[in-house]
Amino acid sequence: MRGFLQPAHKASSNESQSSFSNLSRARRMKLAKAAKTTLIKADQWARGDSVAADVSEALEGAVKTHAAKKK
Repeated sequence: MRGFLQPAHKASSNESQSSFSNLSRARRMKLAKAAKTTLIKADQWARGDSVAADVSEALEGAVKTHAAKKK
């Protein structure tokens, strides 16, 4: 067990990723569909995992439009 003294690698998420993960499953599904991706890839993006750049940009835009409609 040589690597137990190293710090754990934590993925950092931005504000839109954290707000996406706080939404209900149905709302996340609708936003993923609007971004033309699957819920699985959208949830991976929200956790900070690596996804394609076009998927990331589409989800970012979908979350921003949802937040603008909410206000």
